[in-house]
Amino acid sequence: MQNESHERKRNSLGAPGSRVRWGLVIHGGVGVVPREAMSPELEVEYLQTLEASLQAGYEAMEGGGAATDAVVESIRVMEDSPIFNAGRGSNFTADGVVSMDASIMVGDTLEAGAVAGVEGVRHPILLARMVMERCQHVMLSGTGAEAFAREMGLEIMEPGYFFTQRRWDALQAARSREARGDTVPNTLDLEAGQVSGTVGAVALDPEGRLVAGTSTGGAANKKWGRVGDSPVVGAGTYAGSHCGVSCTGWGEYFLRHAVAHDVQARMAYLGLSLREAAHQVVMEKLEADRPGLGGIVAMDRDGFVEMCFNTQGMYRGWVDQEGRIRVAIY
Repeated sequence: MQNESHERKRNSLGAPGSRVRWGLVIHGGVGVVPREAMSPELEVEYLQTLEASLQAGYEAMEGGGAATDAVVESIRVMEDSPIFNAGRGSNFTADGVVSMDASIMVGDTLEAGAVAGVEGVRHPILLARMVMERCQHVMLSGTGAEAFAREMGLEIMEPGYFFTQRRWDALQAARSREARGDTVPNTLDLEAGQVSGTVGAVALDPEGRLVAGTSTGGAANKKWGRVGDSPVVGAGTYAGSHCGVSCTGWGEYFLRHAVAHDVQARMAYLGLSLREAAHQVVMEKLEADRPGLGGIVAMDRDGFVEMCFNTQGMYRGWVDQEGRIRVAIY
C-alpha cells in the first residue's frame, strides 16, 4: 500500500459517486477512537486490518468466487481482529458474556440468513451464511443457532478467546453511566466505541451479483437478550434490486427506521441515486431523529460506492476490480 491510502480525509477514498466494475466496500463501525486518543500504532493497526479485509474479499472474487464469498471472507478478517466489535473483539453483555449477531443477503434472489445472540461461534457471518444456504429458516437465535453451528462443523471457541481488556473496560464504563441514569445514546458513546463497532461489507462481483453482510458484538452492557439491527433483514442489512447496504450505529434507531431497506426503497420508488438515497436516510432522517447515530456503506448495481456517516468517523474502505485499496477513519 502506498502512504496516501492511509490519508484520513474522506476525499482520500475518491470523489462522491466513485464507481467500480466489480469490487467491495466495507466498514468497521462508527465507534471510532477519538482523534486525540488515537495513537499512531493503533491507527496503523486499524488501517492495516481494513486493508487485509478488503484484500481477502478481492482475492475471493478474483479467484472466481461470488460476491457472497467476498463478503464472508472480508468480514471474517474483522471478526478475527480484537480491535473491532465483532467476533473476537465483541462487546460484553450486562451478564459479562459475549453475545453476537450477524446477517447476510443476496440481492438477486433475496435469500438471507441471520443469527442472533450466539456465543462461542468464531465466525458469526459464516454461520449466517450456513443458515441462508443450508437451513429452511432465515434467522436462528441463541442455543438453537449454536446447535446448528455445531451441526455445520463451524469453529467454536472457549469464552476466553473473546476477552479483550478494551471491551471489558467499556462494559464497566457503560455500567457507570447506567448507575448515573445516563442511558441515552450520544455521539461521544459512539466515538468511544462503547456502543458501536459493528463490521460489514457489500460486494458486487464480476457476474453482477450484489451481496451485503453485517456482524456485531452489539452494545456494551446490553440486557435481556437484546438484539440490535445487525441481524435484522431490512434494518442493518439489505440487498435487493437496486443496492446492497450494511449499517453501523445505534441499533434501536436503525430498527425503527428500517434504514438498510429504506435506502433501497428510495432508489426503487423515488428514482433516487444511491448517493441521494443514502444522504436522505443517514444525514437527514436519522440526524433529525437524534444526531450522530451512525452510518452505512452501500453499493448499487452499476458499481457506485457510497460511505455515509453522521459521526466523527467510520472505519471504512473499498477496493475496485484492479485491486486498488482505499481506507480511512475520520
